Amino acid sequence: MDNNKRKVKRRWGDRRDGRRVKAPGLQTVMGYLFPKRTECEVYLNDIIDVTDLLKYIETKNLQHPDYKTTVFHCAIAVLARMVRERPLMNRFIQGYRIYERNEISLSFVVKRRFADGAEESLMTLVPRDDETIDDISRKICGNVKETRKSEKSTGGIDATLDAFAKLPRPILIAAIRIIRWMDFWGKNLKALTTGDPNYTTILCSNLGSIKAPAVYHHLNNYGTNSIMVTFGTVHKQELIMPDGHKEIRDVMDIGATLDERIADGFYFARSFRLVRHIFANPELLDKPLGEPSDFEY
Repeated sequence: MDNNKRKVKRRWGDRRDGRRVKAPGLQTVMGYLFPKRTECEVYLNDIIDVTDLLKYIETKNLQHPDYKTTVFHCAIAVLARMVRERPLMNRFIQGYRIYERNEISLSFVVKRRFADGAEESLMTLVPRDDETIDDISRKICGNVKETRKSEKSTGGIDATLDAFAKLPRPILIAAIRIIRWMDFWGKNLKALTTGDPNYTTILCSNLGSIKAPAVYHHLNNYGTNSIMVTFGTVHKQELIMPDGHKEIRDVMDIGATLDERIADGFYFARSFRLVRHIFANPELLDKPLGEPSDFEY
């Protein structure tokens, strides 16, 4: 399935960006009892051992000196693979109904310059099933480089937001109310949703790039985004290894906020186990996204 989009006929009740799905009674009713995504947040904070990942990146960068694969690139690829193998993580609730997206999408913010007052740009990545970490890394490097050519937004969702910001307050208030109403019914214009991180599978924040730890980040009621993940700095920490001995390892803290209505805790826990497994076995990132990792739960 190219671009991860399902080649299926759109049915009554489907949205442009997702298919309506049936869910157990508890999940269905929760969408009515707790209609706001911010009322249903669950937060996870943990550390990930990235010692083997750093060795993997060092070897890989020797193979292609024209661009550099980073920990963040790998983290994006890990999340994409996790969602590909755990489809319930690609669901969202809007208008009291449960949907599953037609594609996997990950978004993040790019700082045009590392300086106070510098503008930020929104970026979205839609990995294909035939892509590996090399393809994802090239995409991110190319997009970031292109974005940083200018200190001002040059198009896309950034330009749309800039245009809205120039509207008089009464008109902007009315426009936002209409947009929220259309969002509820899944009728928002494609120009307003394409490239908007509020309409992606996972919104990521690479706080390690600014030497900050992973933090809690709220979800938004607007849009369809159900998962927010933050990555902190890579640092040394003493860990207890499987055989019981202590060892100083390279670790990265990670924080994730999820909408508890899209799946249960058991499913979330297994999904995070898969994330840990891929970080511990980074060679899996060399496999196309569509090939399963064969992780035994």
